[in-house]
Amino acid sequence: MSLFYENFRDFEDAGKAILEYLHNHLGFNLWMITRTEGNDWIVLQAKDSGYGVKAGQVFNWTDSYCSKMVLGKGPRIAHDSKKIPLYEEAGINKVVDINAYIGQPLLNEDGSVFGTLCAIDPSVQPKSIEQYSDLLELFSLLLSRILQNEIKINEQKRISEKLEMESLTDHLTGAFNRRAWDKLLDLEESRCKIYGHSTTIIVIDLNDLKYINDKFGHLKGDQMIQETVQIIKRTVRSNDLVARLGGDEFGILNIETNLENTQKLANRISESLKQAGINAAIGVATRQPGTDLQQTVVEADKQMYRHKRQIKDMSQ
Repeated sequence: MSLFYENFRDFEDAGKAILEYLHNHLGFNLWMITRTEGNDWIVLQAKDSGYGVKAGQVFNWTDSYCSKMVLGKGPRIAHDSKKIPLYEEAGINKVVDINAYIGQPLLNEDGSVFGTLCAIDPSVQPKSIEQYSDLLELFSLLLSRILQNEIKINEQKRISEKLEMESLTDHLTGAFNRRAWDKLLDLEESRCKIYGHSTTIIVIDLNDLKYINDKFGHLKGDQMIQETVQIIKRTVRSNDLVARLGGDEFGILNIETNLENTQKLANRISESLKQAGINAAIGVATRQPGTDLQQTVVEADKQMYRHKRQIKDMSQ
């Protein structure tokens, strides 16, 4: 157990140590720590010696043995998984060869399922592996507790990071500037990789700023920019990040939420801007496992320009 204790510092390091320990003592070709997000089953960490599975890969949650296990419909240890009808019928068998399975749920503080600690092997295992059920449950409880604590700590980290970036704000609006945006995105990206949570981006571009500046002067244009930021800040959550990315472009980082909720937020912002007489194009994108937040910004930007073209076509 010395390797385990030496590396028991945080969720990521504890996970690596636990997977190493279990692989060395129980065998199995693949050990994983996973997260479930909607119907995505995301591999956060993997100790693999045959399947070719790596962190960042995504499988179908409902196809997995784990989706049955967490509901209590299948055993947590199956030394011969083909003898379990629900496991034998699972869609994951079309992707990988499984003849033995171990699974334990990882839980959020409210008791909901975060993901799993699990293992598979192409060979039937001795029935004696069932004697390790208490050890496996202990490891899953430890990982869950570490996870719960770190999620709370991350909330405070985000607040501290924002405070540290207070000097990197846009002088006109008080929103974060592009430099702060890039730094905070990088910090959040590191958390996305560790915990696998869903994070989304909204990009907003003002359509009429040049026209306003040319016809009414830059003071009027500045007032429209300021009002845009005020509307955005009133609409987003307190832990969301708002930045002015350029002259008439703004970004919003929505932490730990899904595309559906972010689209609803974008619709509320759009409606509020319309009521204020501000014409804007909006793009929304969600971070996909295996990509990063900078790529998500690029995708949101593409969606924004698609919306801008639609507005232009409708006005002609």
